[in-house]
Amino acid sequence: MEKVGNGENVMNTFNKKLVFEDGTEYPGYGFGADRDAVCEIVFNTSMAGYQEIVSDPSYTDQAIVMSYPLIGNYGITDEDFESKMLNLGALIVREVNEFPSNFRFTRTLSELLEENDVPGIYGVDTRKLVRSIRDIGSRKVLITGIDTSTEEGISILKNTELRHDAVQRCSCKKRWYARTSNPKFNVVAIDCGMKMNIVRELNRHGCNVTVVPYNTSNEEIMAMNPDGVFISNGPGDPEDVKEVIETLKNIKGKVPMFGICLGHQLIALSYGAKTYKLKFGHRGGNHPVKDLKTGKIEITSQNHSYAVDDKTVDGTGLEVSHINLLDNTVEGLCSEKDKVFSVQYHPESAPGPQDSTYLFDRFIENMSNRG
Repeated sequence: MEKVGNGENVMNTFNKKLVFEDGTEYPGYGFGADRDAVCEIVFNTSMAGYQEIVSDPSYTDQAIVMSYPLIGNYGITDEDFESKMLNLGALIVREVNEFPSNFRFTRTLSELLEENDVPGIYGVDTRKLVRSIRDIGSRKVLITGIDTSTEEGISILKNTELRHDAVQRCSCKKRWYARTSNPKFNVVAIDCGMKMNIVRELNRHGCNVTVVPYNTSNEEIMAMNPDGVFISNGPGDPEDVKEVIETLKNIKGKVPMFGICLGHQLIALSYGAKTYKLKFGHRGGNHPVKDLKTGKIEITSQNHSYAVDDKTVDGTGLEVSHINLLDNTVEGLCSEKDKVFSVQYHPESAPGPQDSTYLFDRFIENMSNRG
């Protein structure tokens, strides 16, 4: 017996399942696109904001398990997307609501996934699944039909390699502009998979923004005479994005820089620090972070699989500015001399708490005091 979005109980037969390489399976019901997919499985603990989550390019190729049990209850609205494309690999929920209650909604979550060829599965024991990711870690998963044998599923997983070109696929292909009234600064934003609310925040703080592809050279960027350079969030292993690392090596010290999430990791690598993959990452809107300069504790929104190795920061010219109070990982870096800083979390808060929007003010201050 399965409870569907209209509240009715109906007899149903499982038609989809998740398969892991150890043979573990989770049965459920399909929604969205009806196709198989191999993805890296991750979880998100946010209680709201599923539209912003599924449209966040940082989730490229990943199967997202939503820990909150009911997803889709307020539908999808045209104004709330974080990207024009959906790049996630799959969506896994306990219960999906196909009858949203929201005067703004224009389509259901299932319709959105179907339009963008993203498979979904509901009816899964997401509590057990999240505990599995926490205990074992992020890993490959196959979403497939219920008739696929366990042996066949394991073989598909073992013979499928996860891709390493996520940033290349979700970055813009040519530069574009986001202007605001009475601008005070011109910012070049390197798009590694950028969320739209970052651009909106920069506009709100008086910045005209020129968004450029990830592989734009430092010569092209500096020829635009920016007051500051922003490096965006994005998916995958930061060491795969060598073009941006090389660009930042040649820009640092010449213009103020601000990086978020993947941008934070890329700044660290450009200065000579190292990164490593976390067991299951940080995902959700409830991570306490301490600003070491002010002593203030911020509740932050996070979404990343990699972190900066604090043991490799000394001697790079950077210093640790923020730490995560749950596991003491590096959450922020800065160089006062170069007017460069970065954070691992998302101050643009879409979705998430708004404790950290002051960081955009810090970027404005650095551009104002540029020598």
